[in-house]
Amino acid sequence: MNRLFLIFFILFAMLPLGAQARAQQLVQARLAGPTLNVPAALDIESRNPAAGENVSVAIVMRPKSKWHGYWENGGDAGVGMQLQWDLPKGVSAGKLRYPVPGTLIISGFMNYVYERPYALIVDLKIDKALAKGTKLPIKLRADWLACDDRICVPEGDDLSVDLAIGDGKIIGKDRARFDAYRAALPVPLDQKAHYEITGKTIEIAVPFPENADLENPYFFANTANIIEYMKPQMARRNGDMLIIKTGADPFGVNNFGGGPINGVLKFGEDQGLQIIAEQGEVPTGGKIISAGKDASEPSATPGALQILLTLGGAILGGLLLNLMPCVFPILGLKALSLAKMGGDERAAKRDAIAYSIGVILCVLALGGIMLALRAAGEEIGWAFQLQEPRIVMLLLLLMVAVTLNLLGGFQLRAITTGSSLTQKGGTIGSFWTGMLAAIVATPCTGPFMAAAMGAALVVPTYFALMIFAGLGFGLALPYLAIAFVPKLRALMPKSGPWLNGFRRYMAIPMALTAIALLWLLWRLSGQMGLVIGGGAAVTFGILLIFIGNMQKRSSFVPPFMAASLLFLAFIAAMALPREAVDRKSEAHIGLLSPKPYSDALLAKYRSKGDAVFVYFTADWCVTCKINESAAINQKATAAAFERSKVKILIGDYTKRDPELGRALARYGRSGVPLYLYFPAGGEAQILPQILTADMLVNLR
Repeated sequence: MNRLFLIFFILFAMLPLGAQARAQQLVQARLAGPTLNVPAALDIESRNPAAGENVSVAIVMRPKSKWHGYWENGGDAGVGMQLQWDLPKGVSAGKLRYPVPGTLIISGFMNYVYERPYALIVDLKIDKALAKGTKLPIKLRADWLACDDRICVPEGDDLSVDLAIGDGKIIGKDRARFDAYRAALPVPLDQKAHYEITGKTIEIAVPFPENADLENPYFFANTANIIEYMKPQMARRNGDMLIIKTGADPFGVNNFGGGPINGVLKFGEDQGLQIIAEQGEVPTGGKIISAGKDASEPSATPGALQILLTLGGAILGGLLLNLMPCVFPILGLKALSLAKMGGDERAAKRDAIAYSIGVILCVLALGGIMLALRAAGEEIGWAFQLQEPRIVMLLLLLMVAVTLNLLGGFQLRAITTGSSLTQKGGTIGSFWTGMLAAIVATPCTGPFMAAAMGAALVVPTYFALMIFAGLGFGLALPYLAIAFVPKLRALMPKSGPWLNGFRRYMAIPMALTAIALLWLLWRLSGQMGLVIGGGAAVTFGILLIFIGNMQKRSSFVPPFMAASLLFLAFIAAMALPREAVDRKSEAHIGLLSPKPYSDALLAKYRSKGDAVFVYFTADWCVTCKINESAAINQKATAAAFERSKVKILIGDYTKRDPELGRALARYGRSGVPLYLYFPAGGEAQILPQILTADMLVNLR
């Protein structure tokens, strides 16, 4: 995530935003040949696999503009990839796994395709008898079909990679890249689906939680000649069951014999379930959620009412966000600013507009970076900036600067808005205060913005950016109201000598914020992060006080002094440990003994019929900490869970974790908190984001 650090360092240095375009680059794959329309490259997770273990190989395909490759069942036309391995003794190849495909209709034929870069994954099994250092030349002949809307061209290439038996270690960037590949694969469903064929129709009932998010469901049949690919698919929900109804292939069904049907149920962007459906009863009734829309039509564009409702919800969420502890220090700065203005109406309006622009632009930038990096394969969520130690370091030093400025240690024109400053200085200060408010406020969006932020991950980009802009506008709305409504502005206290004392009092929440960021840095980077962060904060503060003394003697401050501050911030951030602290090995809150979350452990508990409580949290999430203190870490909760033998899993999202990011996305969330309860033998219940102990005690 070095790109994120560079972007935020530019923000810290008060230069224009504009570095996020680079984040839109997808994983770079070496082109196999300049003449191929869908070129392939071989990628390996570890070049030194350990004997007796598996190593993942990805065949990365990059279709040129207007070209596409095919899923394993191409639909009415097209075929999947054919592989011929040339493997050394002691190495065997597993099954080729495909990501979730899309639909494309050409000349009246339904195609199951990939029009964007995609990766197919194969696991190679390494014999445990192979000695360390043994060379393993992996060779592969791959053949596939590449098509556009006019022609299809058989293509292929000889791919190879050299491995050697080693310790099996996987470096961070390789693991992240393959996590992104795996995130696009369908997840095997741990329950049986059922199908029923009646005349010319087939219905497939798939277990799917009633309250789980769902968007444009579509069933891709891998068993050939079962469904008519061009027939529209109707979807309905009946409790915890999703039923897909479509046309049955009249020729294939007659010769089918009633065996299992394999396929993928797509339920969101690049999200799907690998299912096996057996012949059986399909429930009737239920609520229709997709009334047979032709698959050739593009995804539905949000209607005017939907846009207005979602935008209104985002604005309301931003407005309520002003009540959260994250934003209190920043609101203190703005209260100080308003008090200094007194009755100057023009100054108040100018300052409010600048502050609002700063808030909205910063929220848009954060949202744009998140969407771009997710498109590039990064598993990140909202408030991702506080998962990066280097960014936290920059925010820590910024809070130290704000605190010392409020205490009178030095003068900073970009923050102060007194009458001695020019109008330009005050406007710039308001703009950057708005930027700062957005950066520190985003971790608190959870209780009010969970649904909207989850929707922002799956709706069109322009609609997602509207959600982010609405959040920023709501956050700035109280300040705009005070500036533009005279009756509200009249309630503000007039400027006077009391401001000097008030200014110093406002340094207290800023100092507490700096302490909280230092604590977060320790949680992210361990003892070394705490030492580097504390040392950098003290040094930074001493330099600022030295600059303040120079200002008292002379208004001139040499430019190299400001440059030295930026240099110190950069060096301190870069000196932080590169490897994150292993948070999964830590013990968590006192009265409970949760185990670190993993998909495998959750599946194990559920297969045994255990009740499971799962909570996703982060050290930078104020709402999470309040819920843990007031509801989760309570004697009554612990006693109730012990009586009912509830298994407890914790997903610590303080540091970015691709597995947790995927888990959150499965439930329509882009960030924490998220609370799930799985009754014994039942499906997930999504709990409210504000918990009480009674709520947890009474879970059934």
